[in-house]
Order: sequence, then C-alpha cells, then structure tokens
Amino acid sequence: MKIIISGAGPGGVTLALMLHKRGFKPQIFEAAAAVKPLGVGINVQPSAIVELAELGLLDELRNTGIETAQVAYYTRLGQRVWSEPRGIAAGYKVPQFSIHRGELQMLLIEAALKRMGPEVLQTGWESVSVEPDAGRITLRNRVSGELRTEQADVVIAADGIHSPIRRQFYPDEGLPKFSGCVLWRATTLGEPFLDGRTMVMAGNANHKLVTYPISQKVARTGKSLINWIAELRVDGDTPPKDDWNRVVDRSVFAPRFDSWVFDFLDVPRLFAGAEQVFEFPMVDRDPLPRWSYGRVTLLGDAAHPMYPIGSNGATQAILDARKLADEIQASDVARLPDALVRYEQERLPKCARIVAANRAQGPDYVLEVFEERAPNGFKHVHDVASQAELEQIALSYKKVVGLDIESVNQRARDNLGL
Repeated sequence: MKIIISGAGPGGVTLALMLHKRGFKPQIFEAAAAVKPLGVGINVQPSAIVELAELGLLDELRNTGIETAQVAYYTRLGQRVWSEPRGIAAGYKVPQFSIHRGELQMLLIEAALKRMGPEVLQTGWESVSVEPDAGRITLRNRVSGELRTEQADVVIAADGIHSPIRRQFYPDEGLPKFSGCVLWRATTLGEPFLDGRTMVMAGNANHKLVTYPISQKVARTGKSLINWIAELRVDGDTPPKDDWNRVVDRSVFAPRFDSWVFDFLDVPRLFAGAEQVFEFPMVDRDPLPRWSYGRVTLLGDAAHPMYPIGSNGATQAILDARKLADEIQASDVARLPDALVRYEQERLPKCARIVAANRAQGPDYVLEVFEERAPNGFKHVHDVASQAELEQIALSYKKVVGLDIESVNQRARDNLGL
C-alpha cells in the first residue's frame, strides 16, 4: 500500500511513525526546502503523550521538554484565581509536556529518518492539487518550479491552516477567521518562576499573557527558557497573509503590560529579554462538513485549525494520526475510502466541538469570570466564584477535549502497561 503524507509537521510525522509501526512505508513531502527547528513553545497533553510513548519516544520527550506540573490563572493585577496540577502531578500515567515546537518536530523527524531511512522525507515539494478518486497528488518544487505527479493508494493532507488541498475542496472558504486578537510570541532566557514547571495565564480575553518554560536542556543549567505570548484585542480585519509570522518591535504591544510586575514574574523584564518577537493574528477556521474525498483526507490544522487556547492544536493532530493509522491498518486497498470516512466520523465532530469551545475561551473562561465580577481585585477568591464553579469550568473543557484522567490512564494501561 502506497501512502503519501503532505506536510512534515508534528501531525504528519507522527502519522508516518504510526503507519511504519503497523508495517507500512509512508512517504512525506514537505514544502520547506530544509526542515529546521522553527517556532516557539507548545503544550502536548497526556492524551497525545500516551500515543507518542507507544512509539518509544517518552525518554526523548523527557530529555527535551518540561514536564508541566501545574497551570495557574491570575488576574491582570497578579492575583491567583485558580490553579490545578497537570500531567503526572494530576494523576495521569504520563506527563504533559511544554516544549519548543521545532524541537518536537525535529525529535519526530529524527525518529522517522532513523526508523525508515532518508527516503521517507522529501523536502522542497509543496502540494498543488489532488485527484481524490485516483489518489494522485501533484507537487511543485519550491526552487525550480518543476511539477511532478505521484500516485498513491491514499493521500493525507497534513499541510497546515493554508493547506492547498483543503482549498481545492473548499475554494470559496477564503482567509482564516480572525478573532480580533493579535498574539506576540517569543522566548526569553531567564530565571525560573514559581516552581520552574508552571504554565501561567494572566489577564482576560482582551489583554492576556501566557507563559511557561519549554527546555529541559536549559533547566539543567539552573536557568529557564521561557516561552511567552502577549495577546491584545485590536481593531480591523484579518491582516494580509504576508503579515503573518513577522518580526515586530516590542513597542507595538509592550507598553500595555508596563504595570504587570507581579511578585513571581516581572513581565516587562520578560519582554525585554527576548531577542526577537513574532506577530501572529489569532485565527481559526469554521468546522468543515467533511474532510475525506475518495482516497484523500485532511489531518491536523489542515482539517481543524483552532485558537491556541487550552493547548490542543498539536495534541489533536496526534490523536488524528492514531485514529487514521488504526483505520488504514484495518482496511485493504479497495476499501480505503471507507476507512477515511470512519476516521472522519470519529474525529471531525470531536474537533468541531473543540473549535467552538476555544472560541468561548475554553478553560481561560475563568479569567473572564473574575474580570467581569471583580475588575478591581478581591480579598478572597471565593468571594467572586465558588470552588464548585471553578472546578466545573476546568472539568467541562477536559470532557470536550478527551482529557478525563481515567480514559487517558486506561489507554496507558492497555498500550504501555502502566
């Protein structure tokens, strides 16, 4: 069975590793001329770490990322409103990891090259179009402009939010949906804050900071590589695509955070320590009615791009990969279109619910509760919201994204013997 994956992001490479474990020899075509560890920090939830651990990658993850111990929510005045343990500390059999996206991608690619050889990955080839019923994909070389057509039994588009294959199926979709908020993202080498393993959310939906450490290598030196995201609501429509992921001066946003000097973190100092700051409009896309057409389907951000709320982008792509690999393994060549439909029938509605939940602020909604009810601060958290209300906000999101502890731990027992 010939399987082509378009896109060498975490979702696409994880799928290749899972297919290889099941006896297949997939091939990945990546648009970038060379794969480099680009990007900033992300979180990968225990539900996805179980799947990566089954691929034998847990030790590499522990050596690379930070095992997140807790998430803590603060008002823009620096008052803690809610915190809860994460990963092992919360009772999961596997950790949650805060990790540099590029380092995660390279970890996965190195595993794929080691296990499948250099032929598994061809760089510099971007997908142009597909013939769904025939399983043909046309690719263009990014340097020479040369076109080539590859025949496959199945094609998986894991080529991101601007996927040309998705656009072929939905030509009138247009630009991603702009939330009205812009994100400024960077990393700063500094001193650890709190316990050195905490993810912090502070502020509200219009004025927010997200920050957490992402490097085990740096942590071993006694320092911390701190990933941070400053978020502000702005006026205007979606910025043009050329404005995405551009380097900007911190003066564009930093003055709005000048007063954010907390007892555990000096935010202006954090911003000042970054070498470069990248600007991203916060965008997603509306859920699709279907992902699969004949012998072609979508995966990860090509299928369900979502706001970076609740730490679920990479996690859901990895869960996509597990379900799709299982369905391909259970099928023969003639019935592969049915296998893609079964994958879609399970994953599409789940991811559509997460897109909607993230638009409603997901677990970060707790910050809105305190901004609305106590904008000038409070004496005691429970004067503003009861413990039961706080727990319900966190629990409801976990149910949506499949993070209930017993389900994740059952998978860890079944697949890893933990």
